[in-house]
Amino acid sequence: MACETMGAIETTIKKAMEETTRISATQLGKRVKTPDGRMLDILSAIDMQVNAGEAVAILGPSGSGKSTLLGLLAGLDQPTQGRVSLLGRDLGELDEDARAALRAGRVGFVFQSFQLLPGMSALENVALPLQIGRKSGARAQAELLLREVGLGERLSHQPRQLSGGEQQRVALARAFAGDPDVLFADEPTGNLDADSGQRIIELLFGLRDRVGSTLLLVTHDQEVARRCDRVLRINAGRLQDAS
Repeated sequence: MACETMGAIETTIKKAMEETTRISATQLGKRVKTPDGRMLDILSAIDMQVNAGEAVAILGPSGSGKSTLLGLLAGLDQPTQGRVSLLGRDLGELDEDARAALRAGRVGFVFQSFQLLPGMSALENVALPLQIGRKSGARAQAELLLREVGLGERLSHQPRQLSGGEQQRVALARAFAGDPDVLFADEPTGNLDADSGQRIIELLFGLRDRVGSTLLLVTHDQEVARRCDRVLRINAGRLQDAS
């Protein structure tokens, strides 16, 4: 009876941990072949966990493996070893379509290069993920988000008609469309001047606080990293320590 009770307790604890964990990696690694035929380890033996509602920064120098790690954790790339769990699902058990379906409406992205569709207006760029997810009132929600990030007068503008800071604000609005459970941000201020970058960070954390999204932020900026609840430091493809 005691063994059965302990087993039930362990099962309950494990289930509770799974429900609160949004992202986890176990012995994660990525190896690629170089042009001269050598094998190069981009990431090695990564173990990490991000819980619901946390803001976690991945801090490290250029070339340390930060963006590669983000891509693996989001299911945009596949590891050569180890496991990744996103929103309670083992990504290694899902094909590309199933990974995309898991992310749809629940995961948002902000990239350094904005990744806006050039032939669409700001409003259309933000409304698109809502329309793909068959959300009602997509255009109205997109307009509200664009006004929230200060672009109410730029709804019909295409990316080429917007400054870099304005394009990133459109990307932020798109990322938060549908109130995502998880947001991945990869150097969101990397292509911006200091003033525009500071505004993007304020908007990013303001939207995140309102929505309650779990945030995983890749950066080389220690000041930005300090805005997060925890900092994971990576160097030469390995996690060094946490704070």
